[in-house]
Amino acid sequence: MNPKEKIMELVERLNHYSYEYHVMDNPSISDVEYDSLMRELEALEKQYPEYVLKNSPTQRVGDVVSEKLEKIIHEKPMLSLNNAFNKEELEDYHEKNVRTGLVFEYVCELKIDGISLALKYEDGFLVQAATRGNGEVGEDITANARNINSIPKVLKKRLNIEVRGEVYMRRDVFNRHNDLRTKAGEEPFKNPRNAAGGSLRQLDPTITAKRELDFFAYTIINPEQYGFISQYQILRFLEELGFEVNPNYTLCKQIEEVFDYLEYWQDFRQTLNYETDGVVIKVNNFEMQEEIGYTIKSPKWAIAYKFPAEEVETRLLDITFSVGRTGTINPNAVLEPVMIAGSLVQRATLNNEEFIKERDIRIGDYVVVRKAGEIIPEVVRVNFDRRKKTEVFRMIEECPACGSKIFRNENEAAYYCQNPDCEGIKLAGIIYFASSSGMDIEGLGEKVVDEFFRRGYLKSIADIYRLQEKKDELIQIEGMGEKSISNLLNAIEKSKDNPFSKVLTSLGIRLVGAKVSKTLSRYFSSFSELMKANLEDLTSIKDIGLVTATNIVNYFEKNSSLIQELKLLGIDPHEEKKEIKNVFSGKTFVLTGKLPTLTREEATRLIEENGGNTSSSVSKKTDYILAGEDAGSKLRKAQDLNIEIINEEDLRKLIGE
Repeated sequence: MNPKEKIMELVERLNHYSYEYHVMDNPSISDVEYDSLMRELEALEKQYPEYVLKNSPTQRVGDVVSEKLEKIIHEKPMLSLNNAFNKEELEDYHEKNVRTGLVFEYVCELKIDGISLALKYEDGFLVQAATRGNGEVGEDITANARNINSIPKVLKKRLNIEVRGEVYMRRDVFNRHNDLRTKAGEEPFKNPRNAAGGSLRQLDPTITAKRELDFFAYTIINPEQYGFISQYQILRFLEELGFEVNPNYTLCKQIEEVFDYLEYWQDFRQTLNYETDGVVIKVNNFEMQEEIGYTIKSPKWAIAYKFPAEEVETRLLDITFSVGRTGTINPNAVLEPVMIAGSLVQRATLNNEEFIKERDIRIGDYVVVRKAGEIIPEVVRVNFDRRKKTEVFRMIEECPACGSKIFRNENEAAYYCQNPDCEGIKLAGIIYFASSSGMDIEGLGEKVVDEFFRRGYLKSIADIYRLQEKKDELIQIEGMGEKSISNLLNAIEKSKDNPFSKVLTSLGIRLVGAKVSKTLSRYFSSFSELMKANLEDLTSIKDIGLVTATNIVNYFEKNSSLIQELKLLGIDPHEEKKEIKNVFSGKTFVLTGKLPTLTREEATRLIEENGGNTSSSVSKKTDYILAGEDAGSKLRKAQDLNIEIINEEDLRKLIGE
């Protein structure tokens, strides 16, 4: 399908889904699927502007207005917001604002998953209520709005004013209505947002009244007429008028405070009695808002940050196979692109043959995908309700890289390639060695390694450190160039300074990841020392079992020449051995904020040298929070969980300094 045809197809699909969502309140796909398709369309339209269609959803704010309800033209358009799906996109938005030269602050408000509403008051009395509709024209639902208790019918001040906000259904109300509908043999509501939309657009206002909807106000139009200069003032003023305002808004003077707010509510939003799918971030000052300006469909001074989806549904297009660095044959899902946890996902792991067969996963299915440990996407289950004609999965019998017969050990789920010269195993080992989990060589990603491997420049990990000799040839490769190759070679040289534990991790020894490597580096300061260790030496170390110890011994027996080669090339790190104390044995720390004298790395090392562990997230398993200046959401979460909070001075006292 060429770009023009793909754009036409996406426009047709998205317009259909928009009609289901905005008019019928009965979407057939998730918000995440819709966002992913919209992003795909936006990217194509940016690349091929000559193919942009007039009816493209990128060219309008909302959707068509229901023919069943009277139409109302908005005095001021109700614009939609651009979305950010990860920290990097939010930083880009912030940098654009910074480049204006303005000194500004942000107001952060929870994004309520409901229906936008405009309320008009005359002399303090509610006279009109309208949905957003297509942004220019909305639907008259005045009679229904009068049946929402949290919408004031008379304001506390006699003003002519238009207030905007969000109609929503509380979770407890949603659950109660679905229980009643199920008992009555009626189809339950899909989610609170759809329930709110359908209830708000009822032709009979008494039905709306029975649905127990609620309303949060968040702005007024033409605020300068009332003497206000900021969004923060407006939120306070709305409370004075008698509106319910979501209480969880905050003023942020630095972008770091915005990130803390996002992190806190990403974890704690599930404790709320209403659905929120993100945070709206607005430049606080109205004059600055006007200076930053608008696009055709959205303000530049505001953005909606979408919380990462925990699970999303998309289509499984194919199942392919790859070879891991230890010879494992790994089935992989090729997916219709979808946003998960802030990134576009097109592939996911399927683990092994048993995993696929137990879940009856088939090519063509709609599958639920999530990020395992927020890093690796994995297929969780099949939506059998959407299954059409498909074929049962069959495992391959030969290695996809070298064609050798694959085998499976009796007590293992994975299949293996036994060919020691398998090109797939060699390539996977080099990719891992250079990756962020390994030596973290910037510029030597999977595609570059694959290109160099295919051209014969990389046959083993040692060849990475011989690329300098091939500089003139590498520059000639299409898409490379002198600058990128020079940067790459500098990064390779810099990687020689990595500590012993990181180099050890990079070798890809089975079951020897970053944590085990750090443990080993406390007992063995170099390759020379570690290679002398026997099984008894290794298994005497806490957290090193017999299988791991056997893997280590076997690896160095088979690869002693490779280690010697790396040493000659300048990779022979030594770490000073320090006495291991057990002050914090079994204790887990989370660090937050800036400490007076210690860097985060120094504090982590101090904790680990005294037998403790560190974690990046707060949970019930956390024993201590080590908090410094400007500690953010992690500190608040720790307080909520009654976790012991200490400072740098307390830490030093605990270890006897």
